[in-house]
Amino acid sequence: MFEAVESLIAEHADLEARMADPALHSDQAVSRRVGQRYAELTAIIRTYRDWQQAGDDLQAARELDLADEVAELERRRPELAERLQRQLVPRDPADAKDVILEVKGGEGGDESALFAADLLRMYTRYAEARGWSVEILDAAETALGGYKSVTAAIKAVPARGGGGGASVPGETPFALLKFEGGVHRVQRVPVTESQGRIHTSAAGVLVLPEAEDVDVEVHENDLRIDVYRSSGPGGQSVNTTDSAVRITHLPTGIVVSCQNEKSQLQNKEQAMRILRSRLLDAAREAADVEAADARRSQVRTVDRSERVRTYNFPENRISDHRTGFKAYNLDAVMDGALDDVIGSLVETDLAERLASLEQGGAS
Repeated sequence: MFEAVESLIAEHADLEARMADPALHSDQAVSRRVGQRYAELTAIIRTYRDWQQAGDDLQAARELDLADEVAELERRRPELAERLQRQLVPRDPADAKDVILEVKGGEGGDESALFAADLLRMYTRYAEARGWSVEILDAAETALGGYKSVTAAIKAVPARGGGGGASVPGETPFALLKFEGGVHRVQRVPVTESQGRIHTSAAGVLVLPEAEDVDVEVHENDLRIDVYRSSGPGGQSVNTTDSAVRITHLPTGIVVSCQNEKSQLQNKEQAMRILRSRLLDAAREAADVEAADARRSQVRTVDRSERVRTYNFPENRISDHRTGFKAYNLDAVMDGALDDVIGSLVETDLAERLASLEQGGAS
């Protein structure tokens, strides 16, 4: 596998030359993609150089009979080889993208809507801890402060000093949050429960890679755009003008609506962002059907209708049903401490990818 690094070194040099050309940065979308790929290759090549250097140092230490250095380098070189192998595993092309996150209340009425609000807060805290920005695109609130549905854009903050806003590979919003899609179940005593009984309810999470204009071509003739008055808790009208927008993509039947903004134009722009991301996601799923090995892992092929995680408040326990992860720090997790939970999913996904590569190499 390591022989492939030589071709990546040539690609890295070519990207470096492109990034030095001011013309590249006139197109932010292209500049960002180039920057992301450059950052990914930089990490691989740095590990490769460290692995090579450790080999040279090990040989020299053996020749000089430096026992302590030999022992240290014999330990370090396999670690570098394993890291390089992990970095060379092909990534999901969408991993470098930002995220459109949708959370919807499910079974459980008001309690489900409150849990949806708790999940949004959890993801917001997680994003803020990573330096990402969170923008609410659309929300349908309930009288108790929950959400029937809420849609947010989560974005990595562009890096300073150029590079197209590149982030560390594998540390971008979609690379980590893509595992959150599915049904999240909660077990707790609802605020509306007077007898202190534990109820079970659920909320659904949908994670989409945010599409750029160049990713999806949308023709105006394929759209039906309706406007109406926005509504608040209980369905009452909250605006006196038709500012809410509903867009139907006629070829696919995908419907998106937004009412969060005061302006009809702003709501249309937000709805188009969501629509492009849904169309991109639909195209990704269609491609996966044609090439099933593109999503072999247990984690990434999970059906969105499946229960993926349980939040048990009486026991302060969180359980992920795909990886078997379990911890008793639910209070911290709900405050955004998702690193261990998501880490278990990332590791499972990586293990499945590595196994798939090994099987392919053996066949």
